[in-house]
Amino acid sequence: MKYLHGIDRVELAEPLLRGRRTGLVTNATGVDSSLQRTADILRSRFDLVRLFAPEHGYDGIRQAGEEIGDTVDERSGLPVSSIYRKGLPVDLSGLDVLAYDIQDVGLRFFTHISVLALAMKACAAAGIPLVVFDRYDPLGLDRVGGTVLEKEHASFVGMYEIPSRYGLTPGEYARYINSEEGIGCELHVIPCAGLGRSSDPCGLGVEWIQPSPNLPSPGSVTAYCGTVVFEGTNVSEGRGTTRPFEYIGAPWIDGWRLADLMNAKGLPGAYFRPVSFMPAFSKYRGECCKGLQFHITDRRAVDPFLCGLVLLDTVRSEYPQFESTGFLTKLLGTAAFDMPGFDPYRFAGEQSAKTRRFAQKAAAFHIYGKLPDFPAGTVPKRSEVN
Repeated sequence: MKYLHGIDRVELAEPLLRGRRTGLVTNATGVDSSLQRTADILRSRFDLVRLFAPEHGYDGIRQAGEEIGDTVDERSGLPVSSIYRKGLPVDLSGLDVLAYDIQDVGLRFFTHISVLALAMKACAAAGIPLVVFDRYDPLGLDRVGGTVLEKEHASFVGMYEIPSRYGLTPGEYARYINSEEGIGCELHVIPCAGLGRSSDPCGLGVEWIQPSPNLPSPGSVTAYCGTVVFEGTNVSEGRGTTRPFEYIGAPWIDGWRLADLMNAKGLPGAYFRPVSFMPAFSKYRGECCKGLQFHITDRRAVDPFLCGLVLLDTVRSEYPQFESTGFLTKLLGTAAFDMPGFDPYRFAGEQSAKTRRFAQKAAAFHIYGKLPDFPAGTVPKRSEVN
């Protein structure tokens, strides 16, 4: 069966949207398989009256963390309210139903799922239903991994106790938190077609539309899974270059030495190549940074989270100039990295057991088939990689 986004099956939403004043949470990724905007599709069929935008804005062009005001959609003339505005509740006044259609990346720290949670809470408070037009996960649905967030470290880059890589579509995630967090939203998911838990995201025939300025390709999403941790340090994560999250470096790093150290660890599916780069913005703007490019040589074998964690620990061990910030704890969802005696392999093994427990619990909310065993990824022992 050919893969279809939820919005490709818009007729299934007819009983939910017909005759109701509708709002839509979306951005540039909200398109059907022929690249027609979800906003235009709903406007042609239903009474679409308002639009809402997540982080990076309605057009998806704003940089991370940039606060965004309200605007107007040039094509439709509809007002666009930003959900990514500090201290402001989501105002759903005048609406009978809210729809949601945004391409997610399957990672806890990417804030579109936080926006989805806020929308769900607002709908529950307003007593109106939420309709999620579901989409695939570019990392796939057959793996979970990373760290399970500890509640005391919850923030907008991680609201709930889920893994970094949670292996759910937006619709499945919404079903999970609606139940587990007691949100109480009247939730309806318009499912994708032709999607299974073992589907290869690269084989679905889907055009990639970047969900943020710094995720220009599916490959950058895989790298982001691991190297996002450098956002919480004084090492550049490649923002301001054409290879964000693939380039890692700083003016005081020896790229050749760092690449040799990382390649000697034999991390499966990964190769680290020395590079120099000069960010056009963000950390070290206009300065020559030396470091490496994270090449993914085998998508199925690589554990990008473990690669990022080992790289982070290696830079800290080798360079006294290294500094981390409190944001690193928010990204990891734990303060473990700052604890004495931290070992990335032992830590990853401990987290693997936690992510497996999550996967088993989350299976009750799956829409797209079942797996006999939901792998949490294998973590090599230090003796196997050193």
